[in-house]
Amino acid sequence: MGVRITETVLRDAHQSLIATRMRTEDMLPIVEKLDAIGYHSLEAWGGATFDASMRFLNEDPWVRLRKIKEVAKKTPLQMLLRGQNLLGYKHYADDVVEYFIQKAIANGMDIMRIFDALNDPRNIETAIKACKKEGGHAQGCICYTVSPVHSLELFVKDAKRIESMGADSICIKDMAGLLVPYEAYELVKALKENVKVPVQLHTHYTSGVASMTYIKAIEAGVDIVDCAISPMAMGTSQPPTEPLVATLKDSPYDTGLDLEKLSEIADYFRPLKEKYIESGLLDVKVMGVDVNALIYQVPGGMLSNLVSQLKQSNALDKYDEVLKEVPRVREDFGYPPLVTPTSQIVGTQAVLNVITGERYKMVPKESKGIVKGEYGKTPAPVSEEIRNKILGDEKPITCRPADLIEPELDKIKNTAGEYIEQEEDVLSYAMLPQVAEKFFKQRLEDRNKPVEPAAPKTEGINPEVVAAISAVVADMGVRDGRQYAVGNISRLNNQNRWGLYGMLDRFRTKL
Repeated sequence: MGVRITETVLRDAHQSLIATRMRTEDMLPIVEKLDAIGYHSLEAWGGATFDASMRFLNEDPWVRLRKIKEVAKKTPLQMLLRGQNLLGYKHYADDVVEYFIQKAIANGMDIMRIFDALNDPRNIETAIKACKKEGGHAQGCICYTVSPVHSLELFVKDAKRIESMGADSICIKDMAGLLVPYEAYELVKALKENVKVPVQLHTHYTSGVASMTYIKAIEAGVDIVDCAISPMAMGTSQPPTEPLVATLKDSPYDTGLDLEKLSEIADYFRPLKEKYIESGLLDVKVMGVDVNALIYQVPGGMLSNLVSQLKQSNALDKYDEVLKEVPRVREDFGYPPLVTPTSQIVGTQAVLNVITGERYKMVPKESKGIVKGEYGKTPAPVSEEIRNKILGDEKPITCRPADLIEPELDKIKNTAGEYIEQEEDVLSYAMLPQVAEKFFKQRLEDRNKPVEPAAPKTEGINPEVVAAISAVVADMGVRDGRQYAVGNISRLNNQNRWGLYGMLDRFRTKL
């Protein structure tokens, strides 16, 4: 069997390029064709889609999942889940994690890619067990990063631990595009020699090496890679699907996918991409190569956040100083991989250290949380000096952080009670209380608005016929809509008259 491909256009591609703003209505017309390609899976949910759907698009993420599943009959759907954080920004109690996974699978999810920002396996164990219990495919992640403590041995150890928890596959999650080709070969080879489950590789094109990285990983035996259809690929997104399919054709790694069918899908997304550029959602800057990702081992999105923070403080001249401070803070904090939320925490602390002129003079609660152990165990121990400076007499947390959280599902149900219209609403509220409450209120308001009669489609029909139809639709009190309309167009020729009859038949329920 050749290499298999997960298509990311319905999730990570647009999350990376247009801040997760693709609407469900833009996805649904192409899902049937995507489903027919023969992909390993379609990544269509999770990550930031849950938040962005409600916050910016006024869409119910659960409805999106159900609608995509209705059309995608053959290809498994896949999502990204932040372990004990689920799709929110803090740790949740186990009962919330279990209920969320139960509902996600009941609504159509097949494969759950589960990761933890610190690579602390304790933070993904509950989610893996819950996914397996519900009959889903649990994919456990190792977040790839580069540091003095991250080695092949450590990544292999993490992968074996995840496999022992019952994971059905392992994903190398290279969120910053740091994995270079020959390192990828060695890492995949080591994993394939030590775990029995399939190995998948996810990366971003940010640093420009991703397609070459995929080729070396494929030669080392990787089973599945993540790609995006070409109009929504490259830059901060994934490597493009079609060139990889063409490259592997007639080789031992042949994907078996049809380039002509892929071209039809690309044709659908091309004008959409232009629309995003015109609207300003897609900044062409994110389509380039950012070699700083390799130099500073910092994700592209984190670099732009640093610039923004320095501008707000009128301290852009300190940019280079902050870039040098980032690895020092990361070392102080135990070399966490730089992915949400640790990238924001480390970056913000580096900015504060530089602009205050004194390291750790100002320490946000999130930085304190990392040092205290609220997010889990860091890859390397936090230095005694830093811990004492930030925590003082407070004792660090050494257990799994979620062990300290009481069951909270019933409490959330009671709090959100007045808004609940479907069981899944409880989980939307649990993830993002303020965003969900605003969404629920808007949903109620929209439902109570009077519905205007739908205007019939009028392209290509004589304007006088259009006028006649409009008269019928406007006069809802007329008993015989057809007779009324025909009376209005008695002077029209037969062809136009029959055109009107067809329109009236299609819209008779509105007349």
